[in-house]
Amino acid sequence: MEVALELLWNFTDALVQLLLQPFYYISILFMMLMYRRQVLLERKLFHVRLHSWGLQTWRTFIGGLLAGISVSLVIAFLGISLSQEAVVCIWIVAIILLLFRVRYLCFAYSIGVLGVIQFVLGFFPEFSPAGLAGTAVDTVRGLDIPALLALVAVLHLAEALLVKLQGAGFANPLFMESKRGKLVGAYQMQAFWPIPLFLLIPAHTGGAVLPWTPLLGGDGWSAGFSMAALPVVIGFSEMTQSMLPQVKAGKTFKRLLAYSIVLLGLSLLAAWWKPLAIVAAVVSILAHEGLLWYSRLEEQQNSPMFVHPQQGLKVLGVIPGSPAHELGIKAGETVVKINGIGIRSKEQMHAALRKNPAFCKLEVRNLQGESKFLQRAIYAGDHHQLGVILAPDPDAGVVLVMKPVSIFQLLAMKVQARNKTNEVQLGKPHEGDSAQM
Repeated sequence: MEVALELLWNFTDALVQLLLQPFYYISILFMMLMYRRQVLLERKLFHVRLHSWGLQTWRTFIGGLLAGISVSLVIAFLGISLSQEAVVCIWIVAIILLLFRVRYLCFAYSIGVLGVIQFVLGFFPEFSPAGLAGTAVDTVRGLDIPALLALVAVLHLAEALLVKLQGAGFANPLFMESKRGKLVGAYQMQAFWPIPLFLLIPAHTGGAVLPWTPLLGGDGWSAGFSMAALPVVIGFSEMTQSMLPQVKAGKTFKRLLAYSIVLLGLSLLAAWWKPLAIVAAVVSILAHEGLLWYSRLEEQQNSPMFVHPQQGLKVLGVIPGSPAHELGIKAGETVVKINGIGIRSKEQMHAALRKNPAFCKLEVRNLQGESKFLQRAIYAGDHHQLGVILAPDPDAGVVLVMKPVSIFQLLAMKVQARNKTNEVQLGKPHEGDSAQM
């Protein structure tokens, strides 16, 4: 009972710490800006909103809260030493990296960088500047890098599960240029989750003793425990033009799972043998980048999926609540005939729909190559294409320009587009970067 009351009291204190820290609110605001920008991107390309940025923010908030509780329970048995100064130090590095690219807002990078800095400072034991710089140096030197990297590994395990469960729901259809210079349909998958962590840490002034011994920390837990709050942001960013979002999310889940297992193993070994800490820190950064590089290579080697076949029009997406959504048409399927008329262009599609303005019969080829026959009445106010978003024409249309996005571009809400017919050359897309329209 004494331990339970102590845990409840420390949890209340940590919750107050969390609510007083600005980083948790910064992470939520960042997500709101990201999803708002994605809605602007959809309107620019398709003149319709496919997602609600408020709903997306709420989904990530709830997902992050549940993940935070789960991760906190796991790391309570791992053990971690973390001070308020360390929290500030980690977030300062994360925000500095965010200024360069949005996807760098990940503790795999910030803690990995701090591990490298700590390793370099080990060669200069006499280096101790005065003032705030000296406090920062002392804080970095005192960081338990193996424990923090173990935290990164557990967070990426949670990220893998969130990608599996929610990743495909954050997929945004878009048009981009293929390696052959033609316009193709694609999906940008980008999501971030704010994670409130409540970390048990060894106490220095005494208190109730935990009924179990954490894996990391040794005899430091014999004097009791306290609790600290750490707001964290996890997220992923992928681009696919060769597979469906749910398939891409499944592959990303497996790769993140492997990454978290490898990093956790290295972190635990580094806790046993300190020289391995720099290896684990470098792996944290390079392996994370390697996942993005491998995803780029995979997309380059595979053929685009969202291009029109010789007969019919390929479906890139479906507007929620539209006639196409009610009929069960899915992304990746092909509309072959409308009202008995074979179609090979958008103009033919519109002409076939005008043949019978009050009713339509569709022949749609599904992902297995089988035909299904659908029919529905057409009402006033229905979308002119039944709510189907088609793959782009290969030589004309609005093309997405891929550039790394910084926090300044998010704040500006800048949305730019170029017309393919007026372009001479476009930069190649960078997988894992956000899209600038």
